[in-house]
Amino acid sequence: MADQARNPASSPDDRGTSIVEENPGGLRRFPPRGVPVFDGINRIGLWSLYMKEVRRFLKVQTQTVWAPAVTTLLFLVIFSVALGRAGREVLGVPFATFVAPGLIVMGMMQNAFANASFTLLGGKIQGTIIDLLMPPLSEGELMAGIVGAAVTRAIMVGGAVALAMAFYPGVSLTVEHIWAVVWFGLMGAIMLSLMGLLTSIWAEKFDHNAAITNFVVAPLALLSGTFYVIDNLAPAFQAISRANPFFYVISGFRYGFLGESDIGNTDAALVQSALGLGLLNLVLAYFCYRVLRSGWNLKD
Repeated sequence: MADQARNPASSPDDRGTSIVEENPGGLRRFPPRGVPVFDGINRIGLWSLYMKEVRRFLKVQTQTVWAPAVTTLLFLVIFSVALGRAGREVLGVPFATFVAPGLIVMGMMQNAFANASFTLLGGKIQGTIIDLLMPPLSEGELMAGIVGAAVTRAIMVGGAVALAMAFYPGVSLTVEHIWAVVWFGLMGAIMLSLMGLLTSIWAEKFDHNAAITNFVVAPLALLSGTFYVIDNLAPAFQAISRANPFFYVISGFRYGFLGESDIGNTDAALVQSALGLGLLNLVLAYFCYRVLRSGWNLKD
């Protein structure tokens, strides 16, 4: 302890690793190559990456936050006028109230995908990918920073959409089960963030990203029971809908507001859906981590 007090430069940092060592000759030197300086979570680096990504989309928040809210509100207006006339009710509530929760979480998921799918792809196209790969961040920290920023954008978009819909005539956003709103909303945002990050790794140009958005994400979102209950479909199409993970996100999120869903109103059905989405996200996160760790399509 006395030696450390006399030589504070050789004392360990807050993670227990000595950044500067002293050799027998009394000269201070850095650790040898290959000896890690960080043996825990690089909290400063992770926070810096997260804030960089958040500030990136906040600089153009009219496009990234408020425009999606207006677009989603237009969906509500159009479908309410087209399908909600004559006091139509679905699951015991007015049609506009039925549609609103699905539109909120759909907007959250689509924007989470858009945010995460740009980061690495933009770096590859602009030649700035080295700025993400060179800092002392592990693959898990890189993934956490990008996914965390995408989920933040999803929450902001969801809040903006909910705020806009709260003033729409005939829409009630009373929350019946707050746990379902929080859990299914987060699971949907994380799932699409991980899918977006994988897309960003795979894609070589913006056309590749647009192809996944238009031919995978949009159809899965629109055909997941956002505007209807799947009980109205033929049995074959009901089975297809139940194989779509977006269906469980949207129906579970709607259950949080209405207390009703077409998953099933029993606690067991909702808990199984919640756990299933959590397990799916764990699998996606592990796969994404392994791809990042391999350096495929990033370090070639």
